[in-house]
Amino acid sequence: MKLNLYTPILSSLFVATLISSCGSDNTARLNELKKQKGDIDQEIATLEKELKVVDTTKKAKSKEVAIIDLAPRKFDYFVQTQGLIVAENNILVSAKSMGVLTQVSVHEGDYVNQGQTLAQIDNSILLSSVEEVKGQLELANTVFERQKALWDQKIGSEVQYLQAKNNKESLEKRLATLKEQLEMTKIKSPITGTIDAVNVKVGENVAPGMPVFRVINTSVLKVALKVSEAYANTINKGNKVSVTVTDINKTFESSISFAGKNIDPLSRSFPVEVKLPASSELRPNMTAVVRVIFQSYPSALCVPVNVVQDINGEKVVYVAEKNGNQLVARKKIVKIDGVYDNLANVTSGLLAGDQVITVGYQGLNDGQFIKI
Repeated sequence: MKLNLYTPILSSLFVATLISSCGSDNTARLNELKKQKGDIDQEIATLEKELKVVDTTKKAKSKEVAIIDLAPRKFDYFVQTQGLIVAENNILVSAKSMGVLTQVSVHEGDYVNQGQTLAQIDNSILLSSVEEVKGQLELANTVFERQKALWDQKIGSEVQYLQAKNNKESLEKRLATLKEQLEMTKIKSPITGTIDAVNVKVGENVAPGMPVFRVINTSVLKVALKVSEAYANTINKGNKVSVTVTDINKTFESSISFAGKNIDPLSRSFPVEVKLPASSELRPNMTAVVRVIFQSYPSALCVPVNVVQDINGEKVVYVAEKNGNQLVARKKIVKIDGVYDNLANVTSGLLAGDQVITVGYQGLNDGQFIKI
């Protein structure tokens, strides 16, 4: 009976002891887990913050652009216009006397020398007159020589001597005149060159002032052009010129050989001439694009004119700059002094070495991420 009485009591004590022991272990474990949880939460927060920064950088909107490295270059101020190539020696040859052509000695394309006879006008009457005067002159010379011999001996009269002398000299002058008239029946080339046109045939009548031949010498060529009166005080003899002949796709460097002072009242322009080097490819009446350079800078900072934006009354150009590991766009306010040949001369706001954005610059903001 006693054993039965103490058994429940012992059991209760054992259970209480066991529960007390388990509770103490769980509290320690819980505290340990809470501490670990705090450390993990702190590490998670740190990692999330770092990942957020990386993610934000990755998600930053980067615009694709193209750039050029800005470097000093030559910059020319010029006026561009069209001109016509002309030969310095391009001559229409006409006859000096009237008559019928008996001979044409040249054809188109023939090379002729200065003074060479190109055609002959009928001179038969003049030839007969020359022969007649030559006979009279022979007799006059004989009479004069005899009269002179007598006069030297103080024989005869002075009047006879003077008449003989005058007759001889008159016939000499007449013969010289006839010979000049004979020469005028020959149509000669005034220059050395090439026959470009033959406008007559044998048997046709010609007269002074009537064009018979065209002779061209292409060894001396020039470009004739008209320039607006706005450049009258800017363009002068000696200015450098670039001449592009599109028909043969060649460019020649030269200078102004003549700059007119008179302004045409109708076109409001003045004439300018530019000499060209001799070239077998050049032909008279070819058109040429002429750039007359009136001011030049050997070292200037130039950007394509289209990249210069007008924003709130300011000239703006965007450049690429490093910002850490990223490229960003930077707005630069610039000053422009002249636009020529699609290039703008930048006098301030940019430096040599700047990377100017040439593609994708529209709509950019200062500090915006970009990629090349």
